[in-house]
Amino acid sequence: MKVLIVGSGGREHAIAWAVSKSAKADKIYCAPGNAGIAEYAECVNIGAMEFEKLADFAQENQIDLTIIGMDDPLVGGIVDEFESRGLRVFGPRKNAAILEGSKAFSKDLMKKYNIPTAAYETFTDASAALAYLEKADFPIVLKADGLALGKGVLICNTLEEAKDGVKTIMEDKKFGTAGNTMVVEEFMTGREVSVLSYVDGKTIKTMTSAQDHKRAGDGDTGLNTGGMGTFSPSPFYTEEVDAFCKKYIYQATVDAMAAEGREFKGIIFFGLMLTEKGPRVLEYNARFDDPEAQVVLPPMKTDIIDVFEACIDGTLDQIDLQFEDNAAVCVVLASDGYPVKYDKGLEIRGLENFKDKEGYYVFHAGTKEADGQILTNGGRVMAVSSFGTQMEQALKQSYANVARLSFKDMSYRRDIGQDLIEVKGKKLEAIS
Repeated sequence: MKVLIVGSGGREHAIAWAVSKSAKADKIYCAPGNAGIAEYAECVNIGAMEFEKLADFAQENQIDLTIIGMDDPLVGGIVDEFESRGLRVFGPRKNAAILEGSKAFSKDLMKKYNIPTAAYETFTDASAALAYLEKADFPIVLKADGLALGKGVLICNTLEEAKDGVKTIMEDKKFGTAGNTMVVEEFMTGREVSVLSYVDGKTIKTMTSAQDHKRAGDGDTGLNTGGMGTFSPSPFYTEEVDAFCKKYIYQATVDAMAAEGREFKGIIFFGLMLTEKGPRVLEYNARFDDPEAQVVLPPMKTDIIDVFEACIDGTLDQIDLQFEDNAAVCVVLASDGYPVKYDKGLEIRGLENFKDKEGYYVFHAGTKEADGQILTNGGRVMAVSSFGTQMEQALKQSYANVARLSFKDMSYRRDIGQDLIEVKGKKLEAIS
């Protein structure tokens, strides 16, 4: 079969890698792709938001299955465009992708169907938001309603910080139209856990748990980013937590969307906070998260094409979803200055160390090929994923692999997973 993947980041590289392992995939295309994806797929120079051109390409090249990796095209309705032409496509329709596209919608949905989440209020007027904050308890969370590349969330410890946050989101429009509506949310404390799931409209099957590290700097300092690293599984995601979430969050969300006439087929990401009062939903996403995809896809033993097709056909209940019982750590390599300002076009060295290796991988995010060289082409450049029977092994291997790569002003967090283990009373040698 011919497969088209839409997107250009580390998530799409992980998807392309997984698809390449399927015996059913004879030819893989990716639009627009990147230098890493080009190892598995023919990259096509069509942007992810060029819906008609993408659908034309799929028709002209007799594509059997299109996989939408990115949030913007899903929220924009790319699946609807493909389905209107009779094309087979994996991902939620526009009316279901709103689960990620509008935080106000998702919060209202959770409230209506008693899905546990933080208390909140929604505002379209900055002055009304400011008046509410005058009487609020702190810390408090401000969220731009729409898509903001994972950066539209501000944690404010004081009223002054909150006032600045309102200005940033609603008045200065730092996150563009995503800030036309703002959600003010109760600040929750606890462990964050990420759980990805496959959904066919009625059945939901979850993947291994993970934990992302959103802040740019060690010790969770600095600005929010698209994600600087992750580990899987989370030891804090216990059998008891899983049972609670399956009953009160996962299936409840799928059923709620169906009840609203918004049948969801594709990927639902559950961002959870494990509070003293039990698990609560922080956010939903309507696609694979990045860099979570880079740790949950390589251990998946079930053919990914079979899973995608079952989600489309409504037969996910017939799929035996299996994963290797291992530990994974992913460390993101970024350009210095990310997520604000950074250089591009810098030569990347050391990629030959990862050719045809098993157990560790480099997934490209912001890269391009020029004159036979692989160059940086974004803020997040690559993600180094390593696997082992124990978390200690995976963690040590990931940082050893990071040391095999280099580009000018390469930046990365040195504490991914460090709070999970202690080796001889000190940090791992590979990190120090």
